[in-house]
Amino acid sequence: MITLRRQFLGLGFITASSILAFHNAQAMSGPTAITIDGGPLGSLSLSGGVDGYGYYVSGTPNNLDADGINVSNALIELQKTSGEVQFTVEIGSNEAPLTLGQPAYGANGRLGQTSVSTFSTGPLYIGYVTLAPTGSPVTISGGQFGSLEGYESNVDWNDGTELTTALFDVENSNNRGVEAVLTEGNITATVLYGDETDTGAFDGVQALVSDAFNANNTLNVYGTLTYGRTGPNTFAYGGGQTGEGNAFSNSNMIGAYYSYTTGNLNLVPEVQFQYTHVDHKIQLDSYGSNFGAALFGDYTVPNSPYSIGGWAEYYTSNGPYDYQFTPHAQLVGVSVAPTWQYKDLFARGSLGYSYLISGVHPSYDGGKGEFIAAAEAGVLF
Repeated sequence: MITLRRQFLGLGFITASSILAFHNAQAMSGPTAITIDGGPLGSLSLSGGVDGYGYYVSGTPNNLDADGINVSNALIELQKTSGEVQFTVEIGSNEAPLTLGQPAYGANGRLGQTSVSTFSTGPLYIGYVTLAPTGSPVTISGGQFGSLEGYESNVDWNDGTELTTALFDVENSNNRGVEAVLTEGNITATVLYGDETDTGAFDGVQALVSDAFNANNTLNVYGTLTYGRTGPNTFAYGGGQTGEGNAFSNSNMIGAYYSYTTGNLNLVPEVQFQYTHVDHKIQLDSYGSNFGAALFGDYTVPNSPYSIGGWAEYYTSNGPYDYQFTPHAQLVGVSVAPTWQYKDLFARGSLGYSYLISGVHPSYDGGKGEFIAAAEAGVLF
């Protein structure tokens, strides 16, 4: 089974604001960039953050720890967002958020510790150069980007809770390639050609179209088409892939999410479908697919430092492939997280419960349900 992680920090079309804050849920305010004088480079933006957490997981096998303390993220980003030549560079150490029902157990049996070796580029998580001709609605970027798939972020302080859904866990993460962005009125269309699962095999195209109808309503439709063949020995999120891992790296995806805001409440429903065609040359002898649906909600308490985020999900997989939990898995889950934030400091507690309607995952120690509790704190700038 492959643990799938996504880095959503480096979307090239969000050049006017801090990439670290993209897709930040209302339940938290993301990093606020510091403007610095870059000399001949002009004005630059510097942002980042560091956080850690303690956790408890029920139903863990005897060889894995049920509790512990970890550093989660330590990231710093430098951006140039003006002029005809722009750039974004992000470096540091990252541990992807905890997916409910699918803990990121490390080699020592603990939930995943932050690392600079998750991706094939080491501590360079995001790094690209953008050409933005004056007056042109199109920009072109080249380098390493985040995924265009899905609503949730790979950095926990960008999400409403520290726990992520099964939809997030089957999305790709970093991508090396070329990206084109077209902006016309309220519509932004992004197309990315590259190695969409950090494999080094440039055989995939991703797309994201966003329509901001008004300040309170935005529709986003995304998709990925893999037209080549990624073999079993490629690097993907910290390790090689064999057998069932090919079902992910050679899969296609389509999904959509809709953001609706009223007052201090933000609601985001999302649906997603992923499928893999038969390809006997790389051990894909049957068709496989998975489907997920989730509803995210974030509420900010007026005139206070408190807020609350949460979500509910449904996920199912078809066919023989272990995309995430187990072949033929069917799961429901829910998470909630009260949050306190004072300027650049934040603390929150995240609770989650998932239940496998069908299938059995080893993380459950032979059972069907799993409970996760996590307490997180950090500083952003």
